[in-house]
Amino acid sequence: MGSSPDAAPSPGPDAGPDLPPGTGRTPDTGRTPDTGPPPRPDLPVPRTEAGRDALAALLAAPGDAALAVDFDGTLAEIVDDPEAARAHPGAARALGRLVPRLRAAAVITGRPAAVAVRLAGVDGAPGLDRLTVLGHYGAERWEAATGALHADDPPPAVAAAEAELPDVLAASGVWHGPWTAAAVERKGGRALAVHTRRAPDPQGALDALRAPLTALATRHGLLVEPGRYVLELRPPGVDKGVALTAWLRETGARTVLYAGDDLGDLAAFDAVDRLRSDPDAPRRTGLLVCSGSIEVPELAARADLVVDGPTGVIALLDALADRLTG
Repeated sequence: MGSSPDAAPSPGPDAGPDLPPGTGRTPDTGRTPDTGPPPRPDLPVPRTEAGRDALAALLAAPGDAALAVDFDGTLAEIVDDPEAARAHPGAARALGRLVPRLRAAAVITGRPAAVAVRLAGVDGAPGLDRLTVLGHYGAERWEAATGALHADDPPPAVAAAEAELPDVLAASGVWHGPWTAAAVERKGGRALAVHTRRAPDPQGALDALRAPLTALATRHGLLVEPGRYVLELRPPGVDKGVALTAWLRETGARTVLYAGDDLGDLAAFDAVDRLRSDPDAPRRTGLLVCSGSIEVPELAARADLVVDGPTGVIALLDALADRLTG
């Protein structure tokens, strides 16, 4: 009997077997194809209307948009020893792909600016001429375009508190054992941070230190900012919200994406909320991103978008760059 005119032809003797997708071989030749780089992640959708509006504005007019990100917990994983922190391996590359398409970008951190630059690996990285690093919540400033570092004089109150700190810690009842060796972070004379992540009972140590450190800060006119197993003593009026507001005013950006992970980022979230709700200012939009952590549910509850830690932040930056480059 002859073949029906609609029947598929029989495979020839050299044809390979039919294979399911994802096997890495083509059914007709059996050769392994050149698959190229792995596919980029899809651009996530914010869960709030304000976040979706900001994302749409950023994609429609990237030249009017700014990116601001925290460092620890956002570009870099949280580690026991702050000096051991390093940016996610893809951070500099992702920033280098996205930043040239935006009006400006900044890393806003409580660390000294020079330390953040070193740990982030952004000095000399391609595509980052528009990047600014605001260290010590804006008291220090590094510009990628010039490599110049500007720093205000450290406040004397921090040095005075630092001189008393060893006695205060010793009297706390919990300051003993090997975990204390690298638990105090001296931030260039501008702030002091006491970390308890390495303690046998991190939360118990944090709770025991809160009152004596608050008393120390009060004696010297400082504030205590709690974080993820850390208490930071710093001058009042110095936070990420103040730094972000001043920097955005300089840039003239109409849209901002801010990403952070800790309680210290709530001030920046507040600043973005004020920006996008100010009835006396030209309409501005902002996208609040939480670098997700179960340790800081307060920030996740405020965010327009929650991503999976620094890996999720880098994926978001890459997805934005992909969308803007078509």
